[in-house]
Amino acid sequence: MSGEPGGSSRNDEGSGNGGEEPDGGLGRRRRWVVAVVVAAVVLGTVGVGASMVIKSPAQAAAEAGAPQQDVLTAAVEHRVLVSSVITRGQVRAGQTVNVSPQVSGGDEGATGAVITKLAVKAQDVLRSGRLLMEVSGRPVFVLRGKLPVYRDLRPGSEGDDVGQLQKALQDLGHPTAPDAGGSFGTGTKTALNSFYASIGYDPLPAQDGDGEGVRSAAGAVRSAERALEDAKESGSAAKSDGAPGDPHKAVERAEEDLNDARAAYAEAQAKSGPMLPAGEAVFLESFPARVNAVQGIVGAKVSGTVMTLSSGRLVVQAYVPEYQKGLLRAGQRVGIYSETTGVSAGAKVTRVADTQTVPAQSTAGSGAEGGDGGGGPAAARSGYLVQITPGKALDAQLNGQDVRLTIEAASTGGKALVVPITAITAGADGRTVVTVVAGSGDQKRVEIRPGTSGDGFVAVESVVRGALAAGDRVVTGIRK
Repeated sequence: MSGEPGGSSRNDEGSGNGGEEPDGGLGRRRRWVVAVVVAAVVLGTVGVGASMVIKSPAQAAAEAGAPQQDVLTAAVEHRVLVSSVITRGQVRAGQTVNVSPQVSGGDEGATGAVITKLAVKAQDVLRSGRLLMEVSGRPVFVLRGKLPVYRDLRPGSEGDDVGQLQKALQDLGHPTAPDAGGSFGTGTKTALNSFYASIGYDPLPAQDGDGEGVRSAAGAVRSAERALEDAKESGSAAKSDGAPGDPHKAVERAEEDLNDARAAYAEAQAKSGPMLPAGEAVFLESFPARVNAVQGIVGAKVSGTVMTLSSGRLVVQAYVPEYQKGLLRAGQRVGIYSETTGVSAGAKVTRVADTQTVPAQSTAGSGAEGGDGGGGPAAARSGYLVQITPGKALDAQLNGQDVRLTIEAASTGGKALVVPITAITAGADGRTVVTVVAGSGDQKRVEIRPGTSGDGFVAVESVVRGALAAGDRVVTGIRK
């Protein structure tokens, strides 16, 4: 049995190992397998650890489940918050007058009145008594007064328009005494003559014939006086001669004729003197006034408006829709800005109409015209009229311009905590809250009371004092 090759070989191996187990080869193989397994386990463990170290948050989140939504936040601020209404308005004077002078009578009645002189130009500042132009050689001037001219004023005229003329003349230093107010008498004649002389013209006579009527009446008085003298002499002679008849009767008749002649003369005198033609005076409510534009040219016939005047303090008129009307009230501050000139000014709301209106053309003065508060045709816009009065007199160049208005509808007055309007939510329980995000990412709901809103922000006050402070971050939305 020892001669078997296989057995001999295994014995040799066993003896060559210095007394190792007869199955030493198998043991070595087992040990090698175990080493490989251990190494694999170790490497696997190291790989798992490495994979855990280099894994991104996104990978971890993906393994954990669907990614969470990110929140958008904004800082709570501490500042003054103003809510504004921005609209358009038109700068207007208290009175705007289109001057269209008419000259009646004379040769120009057939050929048409012609502008023979322009005494002012656009943007000129006017005072009462200022000469505006000359039409067919006659002056056209401005005086202070609210009533429009509708008739010629002559000696003997009576009425409120006469009183207005008297007041204007008195203000210019031409007294009308002893005339009663509203009665065109001798004092008013003298004052009117004096005014015309001050501007370099003679007034037109109230009566045709250059005083012929007065002279004729004066002649009738003289004739009656002489007739009375003759009657008295004839009566004396008749008495001395004993002639029949009653000499007193002739004297009485002569006296009656003289009285009639004197009454006619007084009436002629009362009606004589200077007159104020309706076409020569333009009355404006207040001064200084302004020349807005001059449309006429020297040598041209008068056709329509020759020049446009305005008087009174410049104001701004705007028309707002109903949803804005409820935000406005008298006393609110307004910023006025002209994009055309770059001029800005402060003002206040002085009136907000209770009813909706459509801007309409004015008829004040001798052809006054109005604006629509927006630069367009008056009938094209409607709304609630908002009257805005500047704190200081506006630059005259703004008259008639369309301007931008920023009306301070509400304000916190002083600094307040404000948050974006998107940060505020209302719960089913009726509470209004904001969600505050801490630095750690924790969130908490803070109940607040909202106040003034404007420009996308709302002034807030926390119900629990100190629960909300400037610098806190509040949730405004979710980034998906």
